Amino acid sequence: MAASTIEPCVIPVTSTDRASAELILVRAPAPLPGSPYLLWLPALGVPARHYLPLAQAVAGLGVGVALHEWRGLGSSDRRAGRRCDWGYRQLLNDIDGSAFVAAAAWPGSRWWVGGHSLGGQFACLMASRAPASPAGILLAASGAPYWRCFAHPNWVRLAYLAAPWLARLVGYLPGRRIGFGGNEARGVISDWAATGRTGRYGGFGINDDLECSLANQRAPVLALRMTGDWLVPAASIDFLLGKMPHAQAQVDVLAGTPGAGAAHFEWMKQPDEVAQRFAKVVANA
Repeated sequence: MAASTIEPCVIPVTSTDRASAELILVRAPAPLPGSPYLLWLPALGVPARHYLPLAQAVAGLGVGVALHEWRGLGSSDRRAGRRCDWGYRQLLNDIDGSAFVAAAAWPGSRWWVGGHSLGGQFACLMASRAPASPAGILLAASGAPYWRCFAHPNWVRLAYLAAPWLARLVGYLPGRRIGFGGNEARGVISDWAATGRTGRYGGFGINDDLECSLANQRAPVLALRMTGDWLVPAASIDFLLGKMPHAQAQVDVLAGTPGAGAAHFEWMKQPDEVAQRFAKVVANA
């Protein structure tokens, strides 16, 4: 069966505060031993459906995929605005809900968690907090946003000061208009910018020490760094992986293919190589 013909299904997920969204499931026609599956977390501002080509490619190689939907996007029943706000605490709760539903869809199976950009950061946080550790973490174009990791750090640091101010002024970050993310809740932007300024993970209302959780995270990590990706330079990936000193980590560089670059988002247009690298790691685990 061609990867593109693998039909997805959707299951509703309701969070603790009654926010709801759909989890997209793509089952493997011929699963690898143990019927492994991957819980995938998108990049900031990217609806889950945009990762269907990746999910179908991974499923075609024997690994089921569950695509999480960010609050405020796609199938989510919430939209960021002056009267509707949330932050990292709510996003972590939403991911827990998706993880529960995915585990019920693949009972007793080995599970992996992964993500793109911000989704990869949350994949690491999720793995570090999960009652049952995943078999591993799979990252694509994902690293910590700490300002010192970038080629022009002072400009990046200025952005981390300006973005929360703009979000408070408008009531949300108008990402569609400024070309960064989606229309993002001001709480999310505040928590994201704080990590960018300090290099530490946390958020309003989060009582757990996320840095301590990451330091104790032991699941192995495969991180794919995309050539030409100025949003996630090598130093950013190293900084994120450095928070998990007990985890065996591997960083692979993904070069571009003719007609399609491998920068931060371009790889999504032709995700076969990413899918193959992920499936190989799962198969050899």
